[in-house]
Order: sequence, then structure tokens, then C-alpha cells
Amino acid sequence: MELFIARQPIFTQQQQVYAYELLFRSGTANAFPEVDANHASARVMVDSLCTLGLETLTGGKRAFINMTRDLLVGDYATLLPKDAAVIEVLESVAPDEKVVAACHRLKEARYTIALDDFTEKAAMAPLTALADIIKVDFLTTRPGERRALVKRYGPRGVRLLAEKVETPAAFQEAVTFGYHYFQGYFFAKPAVLQTKAAPEFRLTYLSLLQEVVKRDVDLRKVASIVGRDVTLSYKLLRYINSAYFGLRRTISSIPEALGLLGEKELKRWAGLLSLASLASNKPAELVVEAALRARFCEGLAEDTGLVQNSEELFLLGMFSLLDAILDRPLEALLQELPIPPAVKAALLGGTGPLRDVFDCVLTYVTGDWDNLSARMDKLNLGEEEVPRRYREAVAWAQKVLSVEATAAK
Repeated sequence: MELFIARQPIFTQQQQVYAYELLFRSGTANAFPEVDANHASARVMVDSLCTLGLETLTGGKRAFINMTRDLLVGDYATLLPKDAAVIEVLESVAPDEKVVAACHRLKEARYTIALDDFTEKAAMAPLTALADIIKVDFLTTRPGERRALVKRYGPRGVRLLAEKVETPAAFQEAVTFGYHYFQGYFFAKPAVLQTKAAPEFRLTYLSLLQEVVKRDVDLRKVASIVGRDVTLSYKLLRYINSAYFGLRRTISSIPEALGLLGEKELKRWAGLLSLASLASNKPAELVVEAALRARFCEGLAEDTGLVQNSEELFLLGMFSLLDAILDRPLEALLQELPIPPAVKAALLGGTGPLRDVFDCVLTYVTGDWDNLSARMDKLNLGEEEVPRRYREAVAWAQKVLSVEATAAK
């Protein structure tokens, strides 16, 4: 049985990633039958610690891991490193004497405790007295309730986390109310869907992007664009001379650097660099998510018999968040880029094999396990392939973007 595990970012008010919640499912098996919650949480712990490694899954950020009553009472949470894990007590856990005692032990051991899907009840008082973080579902609560919880628990030193925040407007509301942390896909949505010109400093990156998405890249034109911009030249030379490539001599020529990168790696580097620069006023996680989707889509090309479309699938994943990065309608943005027609069609909701792969990727990264089985069946994917490609994509995105971040300094 393959382990299906995805992650969902949790942000600070500055839209920096504070942690990831690990989302689990133990397999597909038709319509995803109910999996025992104890088994689910235990598998997350064991696989996070032993098989996958928390560092790989979270890039060094904290991990929120769900805890059932039995796992709490059995002190299994202490298997997790206290400086890397947040113990998330499920809403289904009744605060009986043994549960409260277990949370006391965790508190004394300096673990961070979060209460999931919190609702105000007198019976919850023993747990709220121990909680460091309270999670509030923004889809099931009213604005008045959300504000009241901040006023009640904020002065006690409890940090409020707004979950299922799906729009920029909901994020702003939560910030105004005084919430500390925010979970949901608001960061992947455009703030304003309107036409607006790119600032002058972004034009170079748009020009670079327009060149590298062409089927046949003209290295002379790319070298000319890079060579005219001191920052771009510096980033390219830092990147090619980084430990990621392990070259035995220092490269100081722009044309030589581009030649050593090769067309495939050039497309990746320039594409992600351009997105990162265009998204300079956006959460960094937006580019991480774009890179993850790109590699995930590309990885599934081999498993779905679409190897000849691997480059198109990479572009599909990478540009799937372009509207959120530039706050402009995706259709208008795609008219400005020489992207293959099949990729444009898939991005705009068309049908076909590229879109089928993207739908599968999107379903997995959001932890929509109930619909994943149908997506996989449509592509004739076995249940061992998709989670493996996801893990590879997470590791690759973190590694490549960390190299780029180092090169940018």
C-alpha cells in the first residue's frame, strides 16, 4: 500500500511560510474507503520520520501532524522532534481526563499544541488552557465568531490560525481581525483581475521568458538579454558555478554558461528565475508551488506515455499560477507568450491528455483524495507512481530554488 502524503502551507501575516500541514491518505482503492484515523496519523509520523524525512517534506519548516485520542494517550506524539512538529489535536478528540493529562505532558516537554477546527464549548476549556494555537475554519464560521475568538483567546497568548482561507479578501479580513497564521489557497489566487502594465524593471524578465518558452531557443538572443542586465548576468554565473553543478573550473562567460546549461536546464532556470522576479511582491511559496507543479507534471509524462510532451507539461505546471503572480487574467497573459497551443488550451480549461495530467496533479497537491482515484484511473496510473512523483517534485523544487536563492545573494 503506497503512502499518499501532501502538504499545505501555513503562512504568517507577512505571507512567509511558517509551517506545512501534512495531509495523509493510505491508498486509492476505488472510492477511498474510510481509513482508521489512528493508522493514518501513525503512518504520517513513521513515514515522515523514517521513510521520507520531515526535512524533505517541509524544507526545514514545522510540520502540523494530526493526533487522535489513542495516539495522544499513548504518548506517540513524543516520537516527533519537538522543534519541528506541531501536535494538532483533532476536533473529534473529546477532552477527557486522559487526553488532558497527555496534553499536559506534551506541554511540559515543550511541544507546540494546536486545536483543529475549533468551536467554542465549555468542555474545551481544559484544552484551550494548554493550546498554543487555535485553528478556526473560515468557511464554517461567521465574521462575528472569527473576531470574537481573537478577542477571547488572543490576550491569553494563544495564536489564532485562520484555515480554509481561499481568497485574498478572506486573508485580509483575517489579518484585520488579528489572526497570526493563515492556511488555504488564497496565495494562489489573483488579487485583482484587471489589465495592468508590467513595471519597467520586470520587462527584462518578461523578454527572457518570451524567448525561453519558444520550442527552439535562440541562445544568441538569450545571451543578449542576459548580457544587457548586470543582475541577470550575475545570477546566471553564480548559478552555473554553484555546487549544484559541481564544475571543476569557474565559468565567467555568458555564452559558455548558457551552453553548459543546455536548452532543457536553461528553460527551467530562466522560467523559474523570471517567475520569481515577477512575483517579487508575492509570497515566495507561490514560486515554490509553480516549480513543484511543473516538475510533478513533467514527472508524470513518463508514467502516462507522454514523454514527448514532457517539456509542454513542465510549462503547463509552471505557468498555472501566472495569473496569481501578475494579478492579470490568464487568457490575456498567455496571448503575450509564445507558448505551444496545447499548453495554452490546457491552462484555459480545455480537454485532452495534458489537461488530464494537470488535473491529476492539482487534485493531489491540494489533498483532494476523494477525487484523486478517478483522475488516476483516467490516466491508467498505478497508486505507487503519483505519490513518488510528488515526493520527487517537492525535493527538486526545494533544491533548485534554494540554489537560485543562494545565487541571487
